[in-house]
Amino acid sequence: MTSKGPPSTGSRSKLNANATTRSQLNPALAAETAPRHTGKLKVVAPRVFATYEAANEYLLGRMNVEKTRPERVDPAAFKLERMRAMLATMGNPHQNTKFVHVAGSKGKGSVCEMVASCLTACGYTTGLFTSPHLIDLRERVRINQQMISYADFATYLGQAATAADAVEGEHGEATFFEVMTALALAYFAEQAVDVAVIEVGLGGRLDSTNVITPEVCAITAIQLEHTQILGDTVERIAREKAGIIKPGVPVLTIAQPAPVLDVFKQVAAEAGTQVQTVGEEIEFSGRFEASAEIGPHTRVCLNTPRSAFEHLVVPLKGEHQAANCGLALAVLDVLRSRGFETPERNVAAGLARTPNQGRVEMVSSNPRVVIDGAHNPESVLALMRAIGAHIKYDSMVAIFGCAADKNVTGMLARLVTGADKIIFTRAVGTPRAMDPRELQRKLSEVSHRSASIAPTIKEAMSIAERAVGRGDLICVTGSFYLAGETKKFLADRARKEAGPGGGGGGEIEPKTGLKPRPSPRK
Repeated sequence: MTSKGPPSTGSRSKLNANATTRSQLNPALAAETAPRHTGKLKVVAPRVFATYEAANEYLLGRMNVEKTRPERVDPAAFKLERMRAMLATMGNPHQNTKFVHVAGSKGKGSVCEMVASCLTACGYTTGLFTSPHLIDLRERVRINQQMISYADFATYLGQAATAADAVEGEHGEATFFEVMTALALAYFAEQAVDVAVIEVGLGGRLDSTNVITPEVCAITAIQLEHTQILGDTVERIAREKAGIIKPGVPVLTIAQPAPVLDVFKQVAAEAGTQVQTVGEEIEFSGRFEASAEIGPHTRVCLNTPRSAFEHLVVPLKGEHQAANCGLALAVLDVLRSRGFETPERNVAAGLARTPNQGRVEMVSSNPRVVIDGAHNPESVLALMRAIGAHIKYDSMVAIFGCAADKNVTGMLARLVTGADKIIFTRAVGTPRAMDPRELQRKLSEVSHRSASIAPTIKEAMSIAERAVGRGDLICVTGSFYLAGETKKFLADRARKEAGPGGGGGGEIEPKTGLKPRPSPRK
């Protein structure tokens, strides 16, 4: 596969109020976004959403695999043919965009955030598609870290929904994630981003993002997850994740168990490409240290014939983030070989600006509250270690809730290594969430520690706040949904306590109309 390389610095796309979109550059492309009624495709009226609220309600009516119990997931939910048909009716907007594709069981979101932040710092207009979101659905679709505006969300969802309507007769109903993927790909193409970083939703081989052909693909740590859908061994899961490997596209990964690496190498060989492992074929090292300026942190080095990334500070807390940072740097190195300019100084600046939403994120200072989306045993253990290494506290009160299909006993066994008191609750509107009473019963299998139960995060936080002192810490974990719900609850409470005109910025979701944001600038 050959690459045309990125546009020159002088011709990179500008996202501002006067930006030229693809349809303005070529009016014929505008017509391509309308459904093509061929074969068995239905002739449908274009979907138009007058408000963001209406757009959101439409999405909530779609099957959402993220919130559905695995045994209730229809195998037909995973059909790349449907995704391809949808994009075809939209003019295949993804075919003229450069991509980075990231899969894995743990850390893929972190890698995406670091890569996107660095590319933005290098001067590229960078799209980012991630999941899930913490508070606002628009968090999933960003350009240069700016969320898609309310108006654009409604517009591009209208295009994606129209395409979904057109293909459902032949291909079945599109899922929540498929529609979101189509929205993101159309938005990135229309805004003429220089590159888009795409996080796989579930698995890889049949994930709706797997319609793209990237400049490079990266695979993070592989662990047992979604076993009822992806398989019950790490080898089977690895094969599903390796489904993003494509002919001629460089493949990067981190140190993995031998059976996992064997699968990656086999799939890569079949596709006519090779796997490079950070720390093996790619020279990499890291060390944990502390300084008066930035406190405890990890520094990493990654060297290749093209790049010399020396002693860069890992922006996210936790020893596991060193490997993720190394993988992100390796991605940037491959992009350099394909014409992108990634100067070390800009990369360092980009790393420093990496958002940490939902990743050992301090969302309140009085009392101190940390949220984290850890949702498997390895992630919970990494969280406990990260807190121990980076945050000084006397005792920890953990608020915990997770999906019923997770390795709950494994997660709880790791949680009790750091938590002095545990409160079980559940995220609202999440059918997969385990009943807090069942969580309490599961705890008895791994520990004699007692725990409290609260039906909602509001009650859980009330119990926790009564239990902590000045030097203590509240940690909310178990799922991104619970972490996001906590962040929203605390933000809403802070605004109410501040009164009218107080509480600071942030957009409030419009109830009766659209409230566009200024387009992001480079």
